[in-house]
Amino acid sequence: METQAQTMADAKVYNGVNVDQLFGTIEAVKGAPVIAHFKFRANNTWLDGGHNRTQIQNFYGTQQEHAHSATFVLDADEPPVLLGRDQGPNPVEYLLTALAACITTSIVYHAAAKGVTIRSMASRLEGEIDLQGFLGIRDDVPRGFKAIRMYVDIDADCPPEKLEEIIQLGPTYSPVFDTVTRAVPVTVQLAK
Repeated sequence: METQAQTMADAKVYNGVNVDQLFGTIEAVKGAPVIAHFKFRANNTWLDGGHNRTQIQNFYGTQQEHAHSATFVLDADEPPVLLGRDQGPNPVEYLLTALAACITTSIVYHAAAKGVTIRSMASRLEGEIDLQGFLGIRDDVPRGFKAIRMYVDIDADCPPEKLEEIIQLGPTYSPVFDTVTRAVPVTVQLAK
């Protein structure tokens, strides 16, 4: 009888991703697409001014509830120039963080599936917002980012000409990239 340690030692692991488990998950979803339906949740409480706190504890997936190993607490605020107390990143900085994290994870997982080892990867994101929209000064100015740019520095075990293909795995498969680049219905209503 194989031990879990032996099974892990025999597994194909690229970039910290167990590729055998990854392909096992893909096959399981192909066989029962209903297990691919997930619902992620966040609970937010306003504290003062621009300061609010989000807690993330559980989610639904594979037809069951799951609890994270810990409650994740994320504080958001605004910098003093935007009338906050700088008690955390502001919401649009969290959006950049979510985008960077999701694109990075997508690159890592899909590169692993292709047998490409990533030795290192770092990215830098930036985006511009014109506050005239948020402040209600001009209706013709978008309230959110006008554009977002992500610059990725990657060192992988593939030829330089293949790096562009590897980098494009991120935006191709990232749920956050997909969400921010298409119109997604969002409703805001009073809780019942």
